Amino acid sequence: MKIIDRIKKAQEEGHPLFSFEYFSPKTAQGMVNLQDRIERMCHLGPAFVDITWGAGGSRPAATIEIVSNAQKVYGVETCMHLICTNNPTDKIDKALNEARACGNQNILALRGDPPHGQSEWTACEGGLNYAADLVRYIRKTHGDYFGIGVAGYPEKHLESASIEEDLKYLKEKVDAGADFIITQLFFDVPMFLDWVKKCRAFGITCPIIPGVMPIQAYASFKKNTVDASVPQWILDGIEPIKNDDQAIRAFGIEVGIKMTLELIQGGVCGIHYYTFNLERSTRLVLEGAGLISKTDYIKKNMPWRSSFDEKRKEESVRPIFWSNRAKSYISRTDNWDEFPNGRWGDSRSPAFGDLDRYGVYLKYTADEAIQNWGTPNEIEDVYDLFVRYCNGEILTLPWSDQGLALETGKIKDRLVELNSLGYLTINSQPAVNGAKSDDKIFGWGPNGGYVYQKAYLELFVSPEMLEHLTQRMKKFPNFTFMAINKAGDLHTNTNGGKANAVTWGIFPGREVVQPTIVELSSFDAWKDEAFTLWDQWSKCYGQNTKPRELLSEIGQSWYLINIVNNDYHEKNGVFELFKADFDALRARQAAAAADAAAAAAAVTANGHANGHANGHINGHVDGAVQAVSSKLKEVTVNGEVKVKVPLKEVAAVHLPNIESVPIVQPLRV
Repeated sequence: MKIIDRIKKAQEEGHPLFSFEYFSPKTAQGMVNLQDRIERMCHLGPAFVDITWGAGGSRPAATIEIVSNAQKVYGVETCMHLICTNNPTDKIDKALNEARACGNQNILALRGDPPHGQSEWTACEGGLNYAADLVRYIRKTHGDYFGIGVAGYPEKHLESASIEEDLKYLKEKVDAGADFIITQLFFDVPMFLDWVKKCRAFGITCPIIPGVMPIQAYASFKKNTVDASVPQWILDGIEPIKNDDQAIRAFGIEVGIKMTLELIQGGVCGIHYYTFNLERSTRLVLEGAGLISKTDYIKKNMPWRSSFDEKRKEESVRPIFWSNRAKSYISRTDNWDEFPNGRWGDSRSPAFGDLDRYGVYLKYTADEAIQNWGTPNEIEDVYDLFVRYCNGEILTLPWSDQGLALETGKIKDRLVELNSLGYLTINSQPAVNGAKSDDKIFGWGPNGGYVYQKAYLELFVSPEMLEHLTQRMKKFPNFTFMAINKAGDLHTNTNGGKANAVTWGIFPGREVVQPTIVELSSFDAWKDEAFTLWDQWSKCYGQNTKPRELLSEIGQSWYLINIVNNDYHEKNGVFELFKADFDALRARQAAAAADAAAAAAAVTANGHANGHANGHINGHVDGAVQAVSSKLKEVTVNGEVKVKVPLKEVAAVHLPNIESVPIVQPLRV
């Protein structure tokens, strides 16, 4: 949709829209981090995001990449900057065609800054001179396809002699075919509102969106306000705290909220936030101004974020396996000639793209992967990593680009238990029996409908675990499963040739919508990717190291299994299958807790431990403290019980009279 149409819709509904600007980073990892940030911020509900072209005409490929991902993967409207600097018309044609190819329908047409190394702006050979020329060129070559925005300068452009001259150039851009104006950042709201009146008096009638920059740091504030009018109350507030970064950011949020409220009161159609690729300040400004709330729910038209790619308009079904790696799914199906319309198995294109062609990759470099996921030397370390992900202590795994979804939070405790037992979960959904389509956790699709879903679980299991599960599965006739290892050894109790809808919706005046399925051929394609990620993770560690051997062994020998409970009325979902495991786990936990209580009682009764809250054992401790070490060391208690304790100086610790009490908690000495 064109931005001008979104503006008109927001005006009809009587509320201002908001949008975000991002610039393309200079490093590959910066690009990965920005993509994650854009995806998170899209959940705040911006009307569009706009992506800069790059200073001095640099990095156009990165701009196209971000625009493409936002349109195709995150399902958010984009506005691509396009500049005259270092852009002859053949490059402009290429950029516009690439924008159309990925579904982008909005361009912010700018002259641009001087080329790198030049103090004055000059047109390149075969290029255009002014933004108005670019607007005319876009209209000439693409007609009415693109919505076109242009820049406005409330305090006039630096190269203009006066406000009047600047307004003349602005009107020329609008008359050339621009639909809307986005202004340069400013801090003086009354000055901006007065400028808008001058624009209207000059005959400029199109929507004007003010640009607001939440203050992030004193240095960047001073840099961006060299020629700007800054109200005295802002200067008075920022100078005393200029050396306190945290105070600066807090003050910047306060300024952003005040400006936003004043602009809304002044009747603006929307507000454009210059994020500088940062998230927190912009989000808090929106919350403080009442444009969003902490519990805002962004209505989805599908359980997954629909792509804005032109050729995916009819896409109505996706295999569930890529729920946490949408970018990979879209990349591997990018060249399909058609997309399924409710009957995935019949209208599917011949095959997914191969892994080599589209690339299956970890989001992180080797060093970053180790920093995020540690160094698993034992299988229990891997279990613990998955538990920490389910608990929200880490936000990604190789198979999950984001933290747990809201609906998955409803079964988080069960997932934690499963992973602590060695069932490594990578995808799941709880059963839903007729939630309203506007439900803030499970809802999707048009208002007035009801949504349903079968309980689903996808996990890695050892061959021994798979044997136990397949035997148990015989007692659950409503359960279907598919299990496969890297070599392609398949176990299943269902006709995998038919798609099994695991999510569906009933809406007024429509057929049943079945947007998420489980199906064998797509599971086989996902299997290759899922096991390749084990291999890539293992290669983050050196040759012949324990972590590399451990992760490689899991990837080579374990199975990937998906389980569906086809009775969506059952509240326990698929977890009844693991009841014996849960009972044994809870019994062990109860015994450990009882032992810990007994140990604590014994120690306290004998007066051998005080200051428990500080984690130190004082009192009657016999022993010596020697040998400095920052690593964990084993400590022998009475020659029998061994525990690992994080000590800096340790020899041996002897605690009298508690030989028979098991030690289940680490000791700190």
